[in-house]
Amino acid sequence: MEIGRFCLEIKLKPVTEMVADNKNVLFVSMSDVANGAENVLAMAARAINAPIIFLQKIKKNRLTFSANQQPVYITDKSMIAGFLGLIKSIKPYRRGFIIISTHSYLNAYLGFLKRIGYLKSQLIFRECTSVFKRYRGLKRLSYKIAYKIGYRAAGLIICQTALMRQQFLDEITFVQPERVIVKDNPIDLEKTLAKAERPLNDPDTFSDFICSAGRLIPEKGFDVLIRAFNGIKDQYPDLNLLLFGDGPQKEKLAALIKTYNLQGRILLKGWIDNPLPYFKKARACVVSSLKEGFPNVLLEMAAVNPVIVSTLCAGGIEAIPSIETAEVNDVNALTAAIKKALHKNAAPGKKLVDQYLSSRAPDMFISSILSAL
Repeated sequence: MEIGRFCLEIKLKPVTEMVADNKNVLFVSMSDVANGAENVLAMAARAINAPIIFLQKIKKNRLTFSANQQPVYITDKSMIAGFLGLIKSIKPYRRGFIIISTHSYLNAYLGFLKRIGYLKSQLIFRECTSVFKRYRGLKRLSYKIAYKIGYRAAGLIICQTALMRQQFLDEITFVQPERVIVKDNPIDLEKTLAKAERPLNDPDTFSDFICSAGRLIPEKGFDVLIRAFNGIKDQYPDLNLLLFGDGPQKEKLAALIKTYNLQGRILLKGWIDNPLPYFKKARACVVSSLKEGFPNVLLEMAAVNPVIVSTLCAGGIEAIPSIETAEVNDVNALTAAIKKALHKNAAPGKKLVDQYLSSRAPDMFISSILSAL
């Protein structure tokens, strides 16, 4: 367990006892967009039946919730309105609660409210990415200011990997290292496997394909993946590439596909709420990211498909059993890793992958965090 590397000894209570001891837990997130950070908080809230507040309710590509998990939305307008409305919405939780949030600006805002005395509850901040490695210029400066304003109020700061923790401590020197711990992202394995069983009736899956998923932004490295696929197109003439997601790079990626004359082989499928049946049926699943906190989609892929390729875009990826890895932003390395994955017998590694994922259950995730606090 990575936390042990930093001599932070956490004695876990049984999950049922943790839930009973910590009824007063609140989760807060920026929006209900179906991205990794938001999904992690939603899973943790569901695991202990705790309330969750979203500053903004978006119009599409949203998380879905069961009837017994009803989140609170502050606004369906601007994020600024969400931040302003949070002061009122969080009033019932000002004292006697443990408030767990993600996203640096939101964490800093809650920390500021605690530092001025509005909040008396304990705060746990989860880092969703290594912002100081991902951003430059004014954006980076804005994060630096936000951390100085709010992060001193955190009782505990959760990093997704040992590398992220070290990057955090290199930049944020005013936070005591013992308050910064590592906790692997959770995955709801039972729910993931159930969603993967839903039937597919898509003609694009009638032939062999590999696939990837994520926001169409530069950090996801889809341009590298397209170039890597171009390098194997002749060796695998019946193989296609399906890309799931929306984002600002859609037109640029479409133009790159056209440049290689791969319009019929590489398909931009857009965002769908459940890509897991595609992951399960694919010859291989690929993560091509350049920078990540930790790619949660990688866990979902590994849960349903034993043939996985990933760039080393975050710490801890190399620890996933049977995974094929490649250096980031390296077309040749990614091409070679995909070829190797397509030729391997993945069955022997399946049991190891299942054991690895079972250790990331949401109830274990939240129990260990609450114990650490």
